[in-house]
Amino acid sequence: MTKADAIFKANIEKIMKEGVMSEQARPKYKNGQTANSKYITGSFAEYDLAKGEFPITTLRLIPIKSAIKEIFWIYQDQSNDLGLLNDKYKVKYWNDWEVGKTGTIGQRYGAVVKKHDIINKILKQLEENPWNRRNVISLWDYDAFEESEGLLPCAFQTMFDVRRVDGDIYLDATLSQRSNDMLVAHHINAMQYVALQMMIAKHFGWKVGKFFYFVNNLHIYDNQFDQAEELLKRTPSDMEPRLVLNVPDGTNFFDIKPEDFDLLDYEPVKPQLKFDLAI
Repeated sequence: MTKADAIFKANIEKIMKEGVMSEQARPKYKNGQTANSKYITGSFAEYDLAKGEFPITTLRLIPIKSAIKEIFWIYQDQSNDLGLLNDKYKVKYWNDWEVGKTGTIGQRYGAVVKKHDIINKILKQLEENPWNRRNVISLWDYDAFEESEGLLPCAFQTMFDVRRVDGDIYLDATLSQRSNDMLVAHHINAMQYVALQMMIAKHFGWKVGKFFYFVNNLHIYDNQFDQAEELLKRTPSDMEPRLVLNVPDGTNFFDIKPEDFDLLDYEPVKPQLKFDLAI
């Protein structure tokens, strides 16, 4: 069993046994019913990417290609435009979060990255002094929240640090989330930000190091309890999945493309489970 599968099962068991039910929940299912959830607080995991530990489960299929394309939309295109996400990347699941008839998700995610020129600033800081301790991406922008409606960012903060080990520089990353849908989005979000970490490491010709993942509210929605029990019964694949970025060291961050990524040795358990999303 991979580290990711062991953590996944342990988190499901902990939520189902020790979790408490939400109150005054904001999300709704598509039928209009309130989307309550059972949750725990303060979940943390550590993966050593350099040793082949990747945060992706084999207990269900994770749509890694779509997940990585979303990262390009946010951090390369620096966009909140759903038309761009639909047409350029063929990713449509964000459409349910359109704000009014604007064709956008509001002043969120990519719009905040562009507003503060975040990526160029991070790259500049790392180039000038890789050992600086201020490489923080924060999407939690109160002014932006007041400018428009829209889903507040779930994966809202990423931090980067470097270590030199035996002459090689390793880039570590920490992702913080305020809220995470354990069964649907947990490994999507983790692998997205591993991809971002890999892109920045390639830009400088560094190796990827450790990935730290903190979730404040980790939950399972009340229409997913049967799927949770099914996942606990499943036997994970014996394969160790790994994500690779097939570009030369030193490739500019903005020249990397989604198709440069390959997920190898990934054999998820079938059949795929279905989930009704909370919006």
